[in-house]
This record gives sequence, structure tokens and C-alpha cells, in this order.
Amino acid sequence: MNRIKQTFLALHEQKKPGLVPYITAGDPQVSSTVPIMHALVEAGADVIELGMPFSDPMAEGPVIQHAHERALANGMTLQRVLDDVAMFRQDNDTTPVILMGYLNPIEIMGYENFAKAAAKAGADGVLIVDMPPEEGDALSALLRQYQLDSIYLVAPTTSVERLARIKELGTGYHYYVSLKGVTGSKQLNIEEVSNQVAMLRQHLKLPICVGFGINNAQTAKAIAQVADGVVIGSALIDKMRTAGTDQTSLLAEVKQFIHTIREAL
Repeated sequence: MNRIKQTFLALHEQKKPGLVPYITAGDPQVSSTVPIMHALVEAGADVIELGMPFSDPMAEGPVIQHAHERALANGMTLQRVLDDVAMFRQDNDTTPVILMGYLNPIEIMGYENFAKAAAKAGADGVLIVDMPPEEGDALSALLRQYQLDSIYLVAPTTSVERLARIKELGTGYHYYVSLKGVTGSKQLNIEEVSNQVAMLRQHLKLPICVGFGINNAQTAKAIAQVADGVVIGSALIDKMRTAGTDQTSLLAEVKQFIHTIREAL
């Protein structure tokens, strides 16, 4: 049984929502990525979404855009992201790691080269923001071949026809984008999200994680009442930014923030 399925089955049995923090690999420093990943787990993270830095992250708000810019300025590359996953796996063989990013760097590496390298490093799934399901056959087939899950975004505007396609190709879990906007937006309507997730459950069978616009413990708790998992990214990255570059202070800030969210859930 793969790590993602095992994790969500265990959470379901415990009647607990999953906590899925997002960080950008290489931010604030290349050397801090793996320690931050371990700190997230220690503080209660169930799944880690690890951002693959890209120069034009069009779905991101300013906070994560700047994280991508800092990571690239630090010299972070797709290969170094995979190296970090492999390093994380030396001490953690249970927490699922999802590689989240954009298609261009994967196109450059080559679909099969990427899938093979990601699997070898110990990644569990891949979420490509700008890969629509209508064009996802080739990459999804290769990910399946290398036993990696294909995780697709579902938006408030996603049609029933596209949901059918996502159900066909998607594995692991589905990521519901809770609002019509970019990451870090603040106009989240809890009732609307609840209604949308209930509708999605009529069409999709995998766990549903909700992200975009979840920036504090109160909002996370409300979303956890209807979702299988809560994704939190911009608020975490903003905390990391204000913590500075001292690694001890940085890890303490990460742990405190994620522990607060975990307690709320």
C-alpha cells in the first residue's frame, strides 16, 4: 500500500483531518529545506507538499511568488528538489511527499526522466498546477508506471465533464481550490466551500484536501469539518519569512505555527 493511501486510511480510522503544509524547496535557504520538512512532521503534518521553484508560478499570490524567487536566487533546481526528497527519506520513510509545481521544468527534464528520478528519490505524488486533465494522459501514465500518484486540482468552476476526467486520471487525493483566486487570498467563504465539497463527493471517490485562503487555525478548523485534509501554504511561508535566516529560530517558528494548526484540527 502506498504512503498516501495508508496515511488517509489511518486518518479516516482515527476520525482526524489531514494536515498538509506546503513549502517551497530552497526557501529561505537551500540548506533549510530538509530540516523544515522534518520540523513539519514533528509538529503534526501528515503530508508534505514540496514546491518545485519556477520563474512564473501563475497560481500563486505574492507570498509564494516571492518564495519561488528566493529559491531560484539561491540556486535551487528541480534536481536539487529531488535530492532533498532523497535526503528526507534517509530519516523518514512514512510521511508522503507531494511534488507540486509547474510543467515547464518537467518538460525540460523529460517526463520519463522526471518520473523515474522522483520515484527513486522517494516522492509519492505529483501535482502540476498547469497540467489540465485533458492533456494529462502521457504524464499520468508514466507516473503510474513508476508508482507515483497524479494529483489534480479541482476548482469552483470545474465542470461535471472535467470532474469525470479527473476521476479517471487522478490518484492519491484531490486538491480542491477553495476560491476563485490565487494562493493566499483572504475572501474564503466557508459555507460555499462546504457546499462544493459535498457536491464533489457525489462525483469523486478519493480524499479531498482543501487549500488556498486557509491562513489561520480558526479557518483550518472550519474547513476540517468538511474536508479530508487542510492545505496551508502562504501563511506558513509568511511565518518563515518573518523568522529570518537563523535556522534555530526558523524551525521553532515552523513548529509553533504548525502545532497551532494541528491542535485546532
